[in-house]
Amino acid sequence: MQTLKKHFYTVLCAVLLAAPAHAEKADRDKPVNLEADTVTLDDNKQISVYQGNVTLSQGTLMLRADRVQVTQNANGIDKVSATGRPAAFRQKADGRDEFIEGFASRIEFNNANGQLELIGQAQLRRGGDELRGAQISYNANTEFYKVIGQPNAQTPNGRVRAVIRPKPRAEQPIVKP
Repeated sequence: MQTLKKHFYTVLCAVLLAAPAHAEKADRDKPVNLEADTVTLDDNKQISVYQGNVTLSQGTLMLRADRVQVTQNANGIDKVSATGRPAAFRQKADGRDEFIEGFASRIEFNNANGQLELIGQAQLRRGGDELRGAQISYNANTEFYKVIGQPNAQTPNGRVRAVIRPKPRAEQPIVKP
């Protein structure tokens, strides 16, 4: 039972680390709910696998996938991989009234370098802005995005698609002569 508890918290930490920058910081102090049809733990290889309609929630963070695999090393969490049709996450942006959402066939996070990968029909939305491509890479340490298109992807001509909505302007006071 202690090992199961350890792996549960491992997955929790992995998902929180995988969320893009500016995610709701208060979520880390909220209770975690995890559901899956099966859980497999391999203490020798330090791998835990959650399968079957996997749902993890904590505060405003929600992760849904068909399968989530967490690999650990001596320093703790090493890699997280979620797959689904699609795998998806959603979390409120910190200090803003908007959500960050990501969708892809596969979502991977490498804790060592802070790299988040959305692979296969990837979409990332924040507020009204949206990125689509075959693959979206995001580095949480540098806050650098890269979107790659691919022929035969769901985007027209296999190209990357971005929608950037104008920000609302503050009303300017009317100056009377």
